[in-house]
Amino acid sequence: MEKEVNQPQTIVKSSNRMPNPLVFGAVFVVLAGMGVGYFFSQQGKVGGITNKIEVAPGAVVKENEAGLDDEKTFKDEATGVLKEGGIEGEGSHHLERDGGESQNVYLTSSVIDLDDFTEEKVTVWGETNKGQKAGWLMDVGKIRIIE
Repeated sequence: MEKEVNQPQTIVKSSNRMPNPLVFGAVFVVLAGMGVGYFFSQQGKVGGITNKIEVAPGAVVKENEAGLDDEKTFKDEATGVLKEGGIEGEGSHHLERDGGESQNVYLTSSVIDLDDFTEEKVTVWGETNKGQKAGWLMDVGKIRIIE
């Protein structure tokens, strides 16, 4: 009787197999979505105000204005050129108005990112708060570029 000898067998796998077409489709959809999102995020100004203005929920961005249409809460109004910086820790910005530094209105905002409007002549509507150093301290709820 002959003894059977088991020799190891070599299994050859073919590398000619094509990846699933669904994988290509999924990758294409993801890349296309990223491209479209990037395109819209890079758009320029819309109606005088950039579309990247940050506002609180419920606030609106229209042509040359942003904020809440809440005349009951934001009934005080002032006009001037918006500049960065408050006075001794009060306000993040201020409005320069005719009549010198004593006529400045110092501003904060719980609704609008005021940085988007610096160096613009604006009218702001807000609620006056008591300041320790500022003669007039206002929480801005709405802003409009006037020039």
